[in-house]
Amino acid sequence: MFEASQHILHLAVQWLRLLLETVGALVIAAGAVHGLLALLAARSAPADGRFVPIRLTLARYLSLALEFQLAADVLSTAISPSWDEIGKLAAIAVIRTGLNYFLGLEIKAESPAAAAPENPGPTRDRANPVAGP
Repeated sequence: MFEASQHILHLAVQWLRLLLETVGALVIAAGAVHGLLALLAARSAPADGRFVPIRLTLARYLSLALEFQLAADVLSTAISPSWDEIGKLAAIAVIRTGLNYFLGLEIKAESPAAAAPENPGPTRDRANPVAGP
């Protein structure tokens, strides 16, 4: 009875892991398609500012995909039979977590640059919106 339930649990975790890895791969594919379409649409835009928003969008997709992949790795450690397998999965998890961390830093660093207007017009005083510069 115990072995049968353990086997069913093992299979369920493997299927869930496969589902999470598939979702991660689909998120990467969606991000690549979205980035490619945005790149094609931005061909007429000036070269200086068109790539940053596309890179940020692709980085967000990659970050989300890495989260799904990391969740799959956590499930793998729950069913890994040996220390060797746990060590390999831990190394993969550290690499994916590091990639996600540095993607997050890049997104934070680039987001203000992408959000800032290129040529801001005259600003009005917030306390007195009628007054000009």
